[in-house]
Parts: sequence; structure tokens; C-alpha cells
Amino acid sequence: MKESAAREAICRLGASIFARGLTFGSSGNISVRLDEGGWLMTPTNASLGELDPARLSRLDVDGRLLSGDAPTKESFLHRVMYEGRSDAGAVVHLHSTHSVAVSCLADVDPQDVLPPITAYYIMRVGRLPLVPYFPPGDTRLAEAVRPLVGRHHAVLLANHGPVVAGTALSAAAGAIEELEETARLFLLLLGHRTRYLTAEQVAELRTRFG
Repeated sequence: MKESAAREAICRLGASIFARGLTFGSSGNISVRLDEGGWLMTPTNASLGELDPARLSRLDVDGRLLSGDAPTKESFLHRVMYEGRSDAGAVVHLHSTHSVAVSCLADVDPQDVLPPITAYYIMRVGRLPLVPYFPPGDTRLAEAVRPLVGRHHAVLLANHGPVVAGTALSAAAGAIEELEETARLFLLLLGHRTRYLTAEQVAELRTRFG
């Protein structure tokens, strides 16, 4: 994406996410890979609801700050997603309520946290591995994520929240919102007899939509 368009798109998405209660305070961060090389990222301690296009962090291909405010302290997490996925054009990380709640549950499958509740979850998210807990900003988190990103474009950080890469900003945003809605459905259905998609139905979706 061109830099001028990316600045506006990041700020529009941030305002939309914040207004709909998908992030709070200064939590969450967004990045876009630039056609010119490097990335734009949301700054550290910035509310996604009040982003200034001129103050977004502009990083070079080595992660050095070229202009704007200091980047999110989790910039390394974004970079490891890009390094592992050559098709990634954007990364979104949120502390969305229902996804975080699921990340705190004791008995989820760490290889695939959410069951196949809907077709759109399979199509937009697929499998969702759980990454062990590390404090925010701890670079060990990147090393825990690195082995997963070649096979998964979405991961759930334990007691923290989801990180999703997409081919474009709209794709990353759509996937992370689908993940949050599926997490909400999962919590609503806990304790109820539930009809999940069958293995055959999931396989058909993966064959048809990739």
C-alpha cells in the first residue's frame, strides 16, 4: 500500500475499532507493509480512537524508526508476522474482550483454540493456536510466535489477545473481527449442547476457500 493511503486507512480502522468497543484505552496496534519498503505502525501508548496520520511510526526494512512517534512496544511481534508470511500486507493486534476471555480459559486446545462454530470462521481464520504467556513487550513472545506463522495467519496470545495478519488491511481487520465474534459465540455456548461443523464440512470449506 502507498504510504499516504496507508496512513489514512490505519486511522479510519483504528477509529472504527475503538468506536465499536473492540479495543480500549491505548491497547491494540495496527501495521501496514508499504510498497516503498518498511512499515507504518501505530505509536506506543496511542489510543486507536485518536490516531493522527502524521504521527504514525514509519519504520524501515530493518525496523528502525524513520519518522513519527515511537512505535508500539510490540513492533517486534508485527515484524515476525511479516517475516514469516511473505503475503502479509497488514497486521492487527487487539485486546478484544471475548478473545482475551477465551485466551484465559484453562481447558482449550492449544493447537486450535476455537471449535468450528461457523463457516465464516473457518474461511477467515482457520486454525487458531495458543501462544504461551509472556509479559507485553517481552521479545520472547516473538520467538514463541515465529514457528507458527508459516502455517497460521492468526494466533491467540495467552492472557493477552489475538494477532492476525492479512493480505491487506481490510483482510486482517475482517479476520480479527470474525475471530472476536466466534469467541463471543463460544462463550455464549459454553455449558450447552452444541452442534459444531463436522470434520467433513470443515474439510470441504478448506478445499473450496483455502
